Amino acid sequence: FSSSRDSITDQELLELSEQLYGLDRNKARPGDVTINPQHRAGPDETGDKRDRSPQPLYKYVNEELFSKPTYASFIKLLDNYQRATGREEEVTAEELREQDRFLEEVMETELMKELFAFLRGKKRYGSEQEFVQDLKEMWFGLYSRGDGERDSSGFEHVFSGTAVPGAGPWAAPGRGLTPGSPLCSGEVKKGKVSGFHNWIRFYLLEKQGVVNYFSHNFDGP
Repeated sequence: FSSSRDSITDQELLELSEQLYGLDRNKARPGDVTINPQHRAGPDETGDKRDRSPQPLYKYVNEELFSKPTYASFIKLLDNYQRATGREEEVTAEELREQDRFLEEVMETELMKELFAFLRGKKRYGSEQEFVQDLKEMWFGLYSRGDGERDSSGFEHVFSGTAVPGAGPWAAPGRGLTPGSPLCSGEVKKGKVSGFHNWIRFYLLEKQGVVNYFSHNFDGP
């Protein structure tokens, strides 16, 4: 499967990541997204659950982005998950089709074609089908978060933290999210949201009034 001749160095990974970033034609451009960070919370404020930012985080998002095939197929996946850890996921035939559609759209991009070409050149994969099957398992394969039930996936953890509309808003103090009501959805563990790292998901829920932005505690690089 691999030898010293086709090993992957840190430098190659760095160069590949830069190349892939440049090939991402679908990413939001300057002007597509405008945020209003407002209050930066200090260390003694991040857990106090006070709303120190009266305005939404997002001032403007160019929603034409969401009509692009990768965005549209991604958004369809967001409501496919049980909301609390410890409950076995039930994956329907329709949800499996949505997963496959998302993977198909992703593999049509220049970015993923280049990634596959690199990995094939390094003898990691012999066919695109093999590569896609691994992606599906890595992103959508179910595993347990500690209670023995297959209750989570990489995709759910990263992208799907939410609250049920009508169950009360979710507060976002600093970097964490805390349910404003016990009737929560998304990946919830011990009463708190786990994961939820995607800007599209946050924007859509904030627009619906489901998520309430409190503050931030890091200004980024």
